[in-house]
Amino acid sequence: MDSIVSDAYAVHFNKKAMERLNHHLAERAYSTVFILVDENTHLHCLPPFMAEIEGDHAFEIIEIASGEINKTIETCVGVWEALSELGADRKSLLINLGGGVLTDLGGFVASTFKRGIAFINVPTTLLSMVDASVGGKTGVDLGTLKNQVGVINQPEMVLVVPGFLGTLEERQLRSGRAEMLKHGLIKDARYWEALKEKGDKDQLAAHIHTSVRIKNKVVLEDPTEQGLRKILNFGHTLGHALESYFLEHPEKEALLHGEAIAVGMVLEAHLSHALTGLSFEAMEDIKHTFLDVFGRVPLEDKDVPPILELMKFDKKNAHGKINFVLLNAIGRAQIDVEIPNGLIDKAFVYYKV
Repeated sequence: MDSIVSDAYAVHFNKKAMERLNHHLAERAYSTVFILVDENTHLHCLPPFMAEIEGDHAFEIIEIASGEINKTIETCVGVWEALSELGADRKSLLINLGGGVLTDLGGFVASTFKRGIAFINVPTTLLSMVDASVGGKTGVDLGTLKNQVGVINQPEMVLVVPGFLGTLEERQLRSGRAEMLKHGLIKDARYWEALKEKGDKDQLAAHIHTSVRIKNKVVLEDPTEQGLRKILNFGHTLGHALESYFLEHPEKEALLHGEAIAVGMVLEAHLSHALTGLSFEAMEDIKHTFLDVFGRVPLEDKDVPPILELMKFDKKNAHGKINFVLLNAIGRAQIDVEIPNGLIDKAFVYYKV
């Protein structure tokens, strides 16, 4: 499977991924190679990863606790302190071996430690393979508010090894599928149709490659999210608010990122039908596709006002205005759409029936 090349780095797949890593380690001669893991990737992913490493390198393992709730500045402080105590310098490398929480946080840690050290992302979840590890966005949450602190900084490379997906439960795989479906909705109608079909493992690997290619093409055209790159946020204005709301309410079960974004895409498909020309048939297709994959998240009328309140913290907002990414059609998106008062309430009604 061909590597996908960005301006500053490349995404390598399958066997070629580890070959490129070994070549890179031999060529750069880092002072120390740090590997950031959580308790799950430490147990399930680190042993097979280390088994593929060639040569004699100085490795140190740093472990953090898994989960969105730990994607915080406090966790970063712990990693920064560990790097200092273990003698990291400007010639060190940080390899982030994990899902989106870990690659986002690890990239931010590396980008800020000693004003920046090199890092490599090795995503181990479907979500992080197709989304979080590609594009250079790094950062952490501020309380339950998603990705409020961070920088855009590119890794040395990204290594996508689909074999790591064998360590995941089905719910995690579904979460990643939401972002893949989003790529079809914003950029490729044929890809959307292909993803609706249940396929085998070989097809999944090909779909991962397609998603990375779509996202990389968008990022290359707009690396700092001044325009086109905003389309990658379809479903995220409401989806992130939902994710934050469910995180901060202990009586509710926290949603995985893809689960929240799936709801957001149904809601924003309804807004798209009302405002930007998405057909009724396409809106219904989007709704039933996501309900078939994820089921319906239980939402009550009382949940809606605080969810809407959380939208004011969305990073895409400007000058006090909440800006949405909506669809003109499946495969074609429109950025910076303002929503009239009351229309979002109707979208929630549409989702619940």
